[in-house]
Amino acid sequence: MHMSKISLLASCLLLASLSGLLLEPARAGDAAVVRAKVQTLCQNCHGDDGVAVLPGAANLSGQQKEYLVQQLRAYRSGSRRNEQMSIVAKTLTDADIENLADWYSAIKVTVERPK
Repeated sequence: MHMSKISLLASCLLLASLSGLLLEPARAGDAAVVRAKVQTLCQNCHGDDGVAVLPGAANLSGQQKEYLVQQLRAYRSGSRRNEQMSIVAKTLTDADIENLADWYSAIKVTVERPK
């Protein structure tokens, strides 16, 4: 019985520390924190690599950083609206927006014209 209380406490501490990592603002140069944000907030719709997995979701990889920053700020302020993005963007700090834009704009995309 005593051991199960210790295991429960350890599990709670682990979950609390992981929650802190996922909720922590993304910091410039800290790829692990930015990647955690991507995995937690973005990948379900936009894919881990920025290629959308849901119909109607935008491809983010290869977009210009300035465009991504502008759009995320617009969602956050409410001047641009989307049911999901309006909710997600409200949780982002300025640093998160900059770092997520850095992340997705750094993913290289190859373009092939139709023949």
